[in-house]
Amino acid sequence: MGGMDSEPILSDVGRRTRRRIAWRLLPFLFFLYFIAYLDRVNVGYAGLEMSHNLGFTDRVFGLGAGIFFAGYFLFEIPGALIVERWSARRWIARILITWGFVTTLVALIQTPMQFYGARFFLGVAEAGFFPGIIVYLTHWFRHEDRARAGALFMAAIPVANVMGSPLAGWLLGVHWVGIPGWRWLFILEGIPAVLLGIMTLLHLTDWPQQANWLPPEEQEWITGELQREKEAKAAAAGAWTIRRALGNREVILLALIYFLALIGLYGFNFWFPTILKRATGLPNLTVTLLAALPYLLGVVAMLWNGWHSDRTGERRWHTAVILALCGVFMVLSVGLRGNLWAGLGLLVLAGACTTAFMPSFWALPTAMLSESAAAASIGLINSVGGLGGFVGPYVVGYLRTLTGSFSFSLIFLIVALFLSAALILTLRIERT
Repeated sequence: MGGMDSEPILSDVGRRTRRRIAWRLLPFLFFLYFIAYLDRVNVGYAGLEMSHNLGFTDRVFGLGAGIFFAGYFLFEIPGALIVERWSARRWIARILITWGFVTTLVALIQTPMQFYGARFFLGVAEAGFFPGIIVYLTHWFRHEDRARAGALFMAAIPVANVMGSPLAGWLLGVHWVGIPGWRWLFILEGIPAVLLGIMTLLHLTDWPQQANWLPPEEQEWITGELQREKEAKAAAAGAWTIRRALGNREVILLALIYFLALIGLYGFNFWFPTILKRATGLPNLTVTLLAALPYLLGVVAMLWNGWHSDRTGERRWHTAVILALCGVFMVLSVGLRGNLWAGLGLLVLAGACTTAFMPSFWALPTAMLSESAAAASIGLINSVGGLGGFVGPYVVGYLRTLTGSFSFSLIFLIVALFLSAALILTLRIERT
């Protein structure tokens, strides 16, 4: 009789625990990533005036936008391991404060070399943030809930673009105390990161057993659930060392897939405002408002993908189909380049897909790995993927300078997206 009564009580505790953890952590993590992504992509909007103001060519701008990821690449794996083994709260706070200071310094650049240096060090400062959050989610959310949790956190990417676009458009039009608006863009978007870094130390908790905001029975429930999940992974695949994980076929494939996907994502994100401006000749504020449309749709697509992926337990097709659709919309856009607004409309749909694949994708590595092996693998996948963030914007700018058209740049992004979608389907990760 007692056994029959315990299940509803456990189920009720589980529901309350999941709800309390989600409300405590996800809005705050969302806001952190919102600020992070705003600081990362504001260069795309600043470029509408900065390149003209400083005499930068498309090639210089593309290299500067992408070189962020060279610095990012170097410190991803150590950063993810620090979150797993030391303290997510302290490390994430350190990242926020450092990159906030560096972002404000970008406002001082005058030459291409200063631009490259500022962007490189911004990448170094932010390295470890995204994989650190992915690892942090595994400390609090069961695998069955992780794609939805990830979707709510990662929705900050399209939301940052939606809200950042009109803000950037407005700031580009100001000229306070003799300083052009694009410089104010970096100054005013860097300060919140420093303030949030301080708040992070006060708000986040590293592990459930340290959370005085969770009642004891809820601490016990989530700790037990996560422990059972870890033991099940160990029983299915044996003990994972960091070395074994980093040499695993699936981990290497995931890194390559993410590299190709981010070529498409950042190649589009950094250049879409410029493509719009040159194609339409509209004022900066109008351009930045139109540039928000892909991300407005992207919020809906990302949340739906995370919800549906968790509901069905399927990850690979949820990722592959969205990446393939992104490529298809770009193909149609190139084919309809004679019809300006139809072509731009298709690019809006492509842009909505650039981020929507991420919740189901990031549920894949945590399906087979845990603890330090998962942290190192997530760091590797994100760092190699980050190189795609370097290659995409740079090659788009290089091909635009070489050919005088963005069509060849889009074809390059299309090939990367289709390859990424195809490789996803070769993964041998069990349905979760």
